[in-house]
Amino acid sequence: MMHIYPFKALRPVNPAEAKDISALPYDVMNRAEAKAMAEGLPHSYLRVTRAEIELDDSVDAYDPKVYAHARANLDKMIAEGVIAHDKKDCLYVYRQTMNGREQYGLVCTVPAADYFNGIIKKHELTRADKEEDRLRHVLDTNANTGPVFLTYRDNGQFDLFGAVTKRKPVYDFVSDGDGFGHTVWIIDDDAEIAAIRKSFEEIPVSYIADGHHRSAAGARAASYRAEQNPKNTGEEEYNRYLAILFPSTQLKILDYNRVLKDLNGRTPEQLMEELGLVFDIEPLAEMQHPAKQNQVNMYLGGKWYACTFKDKFLKNLGPVDSLDVALLQKLVLKPIFDIDDPRTSKRIDFVGGIRGLGELVKRVDSGECACAFAMFPTTLDQLMNIADAGEIMPPKSTWFEPKLRDGLLVHTLD
Repeated sequence: MMHIYPFKALRPVNPAEAKDISALPYDVMNRAEAKAMAEGLPHSYLRVTRAEIELDDSVDAYDPKVYAHARANLDKMIAEGVIAHDKKDCLYVYRQTMNGREQYGLVCTVPAADYFNGIIKKHELTRADKEEDRLRHVLDTNANTGPVFLTYRDNGQFDLFGAVTKRKPVYDFVSDGDGFGHTVWIIDDDAEIAAIRKSFEEIPVSYIADGHHRSAAGARAASYRAEQNPKNTGEEEYNRYLAILFPSTQLKILDYNRVLKDLNGRTPEQLMEELGLVFDIEPLAEMQHPAKQNQVNMYLGGKWYACTFKDKFLKNLGPVDSLDVALLQKLVLKPIFDIDDPRTSKRIDFVGGIRGLGELVKRVDSGECACAFAMFPTTLDQLMNIADAGEIMPPKSTWFEPKLRDGLLVHTLD
């Protein structure tokens, strides 16, 4: 069963400053973009999660100086009274609002043991360099500065948040740029905390929706600290890491689209001929998303096409093989475009659905790319079924929005 814990969040003292302190996750922008986002915001959490923005551009993002500077900035914000710990262990509710849609998450800590024992299930491979980066960041700052995005199968078995969300929130703001709403409530009543913790014992497992590197780093940091303490009992604060649990019925996965830099020596006519062996192709009168699973919409030569995988390719498929991104890789990207590993190939790029199909048109019409494939989004059920089967999803299969803000609720290891 799942185990969740309350904790003393390190959080903004002045609710009016929460918007400017909180920041997008460290990995959704490059260094220059992070620097621009933090400009004029002396307490932006990017100065902790992307501390290299305050150092000379010649300093590598993985340089030990970066992690030391992150710790110094975090300590400075505490010393100046910008952020402070709650006096007692609490749970928290975090609501996100995007285009009129709401999702409510429970902010808590989860034991590293659940990650290693498969109670927290994963569906992606991690990159060693990115995992090591976050591990060093956790250990050097002594904090989980950003949460892991978890989900669980929601059968309407209980309503965690109804009573809580009728109270006055501690933070409530709309972030600049994207217009997404962020609202936080505190649960500090011991009886209420106990009831919520008990209710989660009905749930056997949770799934990492987003944040595989953070989860791996949080669990490894816990193991490292436990090894350093010969009297470790398993109940110390460092044995847990920060997470937000969202019911699966509230989440929506956006499409994660593909753009190809060239046609691999083919003319558009030759490409269409080869694709005709894989798809049933129909021209579209206008730009539109794929209408169903097993359909991919392609943009080529200023025109859109609905490309439906032929039935013969859809028989006897496992949970991973049946994903549209897996079918496209197997039947199109590898044999036609010679892209063996989309994670490392320089001839393919990926565009999150939040940018819209117009971004695909822009990339192709500008001449930067030769064609684009708009994908039907992977579903939560597909993600969870793959994790249950112990299998790994292809890279760039899911795009979640809105992103969780760093810095609103931070977990320190002591």
